[in-house]
Amino acid sequence: MARRRGAETYPARWRRSMHRARIALRRSGVDYFRGDGSDWIALAGLLIVIPVITCVTLLNPVWCSPTALALPIVAGGLLLRPASLLSLYATAAAALIVESVALGPYADGPARVTPGTVLVVAACGFFGLVLAQFRARVGVPWRRGGTMLFDLRERIRVQSALPRLPEGWHREMALRPAGGQSFSGDFVVAARTNGGRTLEVVLTDVSGKGMDAGSRALLLSGAFGGLLGSLPPHGFLPAANGYLLRQDWDEGFATSIHLVLDLESGDYELLSAGHPPALQLHSGNGRWEEMAAEGPLLGVYDGAEFDAVKGSLAPGDVLMLFTDGLVEASDRDIADGIDRLTGEADRYVATSFEGAAWHLIEACAKDVNDDRALLLLSRRA
Repeated sequence: MARRRGAETYPARWRRSMHRARIALRRSGVDYFRGDGSDWIALAGLLIVIPVITCVTLLNPVWCSPTALALPIVAGGLLLRPASLLSLYATAAAALIVESVALGPYADGPARVTPGTVLVVAACGFFGLVLAQFRARVGVPWRRGGTMLFDLRERIRVQSALPRLPEGWHREMALRPAGGQSFSGDFVVAARTNGGRTLEVVLTDVSGKGMDAGSRALLLSGAFGGLLGSLPPHGFLPAANGYLLRQDWDEGFATSIHLVLDLESGDYELLSAGHPPALQLHSGNGRWEEMAAEGPLLGVYDGAEFDAVKGSLAPGDVLMLFTDGLVEASDRDIADGIDRLTGEADRYVATSFEGAAWHLIEACAKDVNDDRALLLLSRRA
């Protein structure tokens, strides 16, 4: 009873009310920055800022120019929805009129409201309204735009992760988008099938590069990841080709190479869709062999056939898959690029290719304005 009476005291009720208010404010703030909540907090703050700027301008127009009203207008274009933005503009226009009347004719001094001041504020308002309408049409507030792009980049990275391999196998992979961007038209999907005995890896190069190809690469990586392991190995590329044709993209082709590796015996099959050949290092003689499978580009025509090439990885052998950005350039032939790649790769044989994928891209195609991807699989001796 004493505890209940203590809970009903005024300080206790006040603390509970303040706690509920903090929780509500916190939820409102979280919803706002996620883009799900109302923008009334930002609108109220900007509506308060405009009179403050106006008062400071009237008191000291030399240090606080009338064009300072452009600051809340620009902020409103980033934070507010179009309907709220119009209210902010009306308030800013009223403040500009007050400043014009109070400061007198613009010919009396440099700190007056001139036609240029009005044009600057109006131009900022116009571009802010265009941005707000664009965001409203897309349906993604600016507060979520960066978060969504980060999430998409992480999803591509997770989908490109290779599964763990059994003892005796080592894998290295590196992806480098064009121009230092975060999105690439090259991607990898991989899975262990047949009860974990078989490793299937698909390396794909979507037409285009960087941000232009990133959205299509994300869509295709999800689709290819669903197909991989759900179809027999020889059915994957025909199904991927059909999927790409159904998209009916203006620039809708892609190259792809599909590796099916038996992790117990080391035997493998390669199927290619217009992709550069794979390279195998034979530990016995230290030579690189091109493993070139035949097949057309994905998304060009229906009913395409893809012929497999077979090989086997002995202990100490290495298999290398890559995209054309690593070996092709305007000033050299692809054969020269492959020779350079194998020459650089020989430097890392003694270290079992630990970290070699990243170093090979740095050595062979560091400043190339194209997406680059490299995958190394080695069977330990």
